Amino acid sequence: MTAGIRDAAHPVEASAVMGLLPTRPRLLALGEPTHGEDLLLDVRNDLFRQLVEQEGYRTIAIESDCLTGLVVDDHVTSGAGTLDEVMARGFSHGWGALPANRELVRWMRAYNDGRPAAQRLRFAGFDGPLEITGAASPRQALSALHAYLAAGADADLLPCDAETLDRLLGADDRWTDPAAMTDPSRSVGQTPEARRLRLLADDLVTLLDAQTPQLVATSAPQDWERARLYGRTATGLLRYHFWMADTSPGRLARLLALRDSMMAANLLAIAARGPALVHAHNGHLQRHKGTMRMGGSLLRWWSAGAIVGAHLGEEYAFLATALGTISHRGVDAPPADTVEGLLYALPEQRHVVDARRLADALATVPPAARVSPWFGYAPLDPAHVAGTDGIVFVRDVRRGRAGPG
Repeated sequence: MTAGIRDAAHPVEASAVMGLLPTRPRLLALGEPTHGEDLLLDVRNDLFRQLVEQEGYRTIAIESDCLTGLVVDDHVTSGAGTLDEVMARGFSHGWGALPANRELVRWMRAYNDGRPAAQRLRFAGFDGPLEITGAASPRQALSALHAYLAAGADADLLPCDAETLDRLLGADDRWTDPAAMTDPSRSVGQTPEARRLRLLADDLVTLLDAQTPQLVATSAPQDWERARLYGRTATGLLRYHFWMADTSPGRLARLLALRDSMMAANLLAIAARGPALVHAHNGHLQRHKGTMRMGGSLLRWWSAGAIVGAHLGEEYAFLATALGTISHRGVDAPPADTVEGLLYALPEQRHVVDARRLADALATVPPAARVSPWFGYAPLDPAHVAGTDGIVFVRDVRRGRAGPG
């Protein structure tokens, strides 16, 4: 078996990755099994540079707030803001503190300098404005969408004015109260004002679609693209807040599903403008249902990758990442009878493995499932190997540059 696995392993290079796939995908998704490790982001950065230089990729999308990501996109495409400002304001979840993300932004800006717009690299966050403790106010997305329509659509078709939106939204801290995540009664998502906002948001998005010819003809392509993002985000946030106020047993599973649904909608929009590398947790990018045990219940929902894969078929490809050790987290060498243990026997520090050939090799002696002693690392599920297009294996992760863990 070891010889067969060795033959299926290749260097983590763009050419090797493309050799595993039937066609160049519009979305090449690279997962990670844990967050906050710069070594994994270094692997991502190296692969993205090669995809840009060898395969014509022009966009990278990461698991970060889609609205704050616009700050990064403005910087890398036009030089707006300083690098320090962008790292502080352009990322959610603490990702801006990671040195490898700073290096990515610096390299993208340097690459774009002096190039025509059509050749510039683009950056996107594809997560909703959501944190573990709750969700953002829909103010930014709703107000930006309304302003775009007020400037370019037929004025008499607007369903409300900006003052009405502001009055219905109220104070932002009503929306962002972290207590609402565990106490639905603290959520404002089903108040009369929030219900009215959901209807107005739907009317605004409908007007955006109905006036497409006029708006596309009179505004810059980037402004049109962002207006659609504002529309998706506004309706998604209001929907998320509505279900935060729900008290049914399916509340948490629904919230998890809504988040991945918002991710999928953003990824499909990114795919429409050309090939992109996508980077996020394996669980969001896999083609299987996500699972999480919370409050004594096992929650299941369709991942963003499963949704996108159903839409794009072979134009969506997924590389899962698996690890051998994470010494500073107490994750030691994997048992030899696990997938990670078999890959750990290979001498290279990192490689990409042909998932089909690996699945064939594992069929003779099905491996055991690895159990991590640290909650922050999700081992590869042996049953999911055949559902990937390749597996990136990193043998040893050691404590490196500072960043959130």
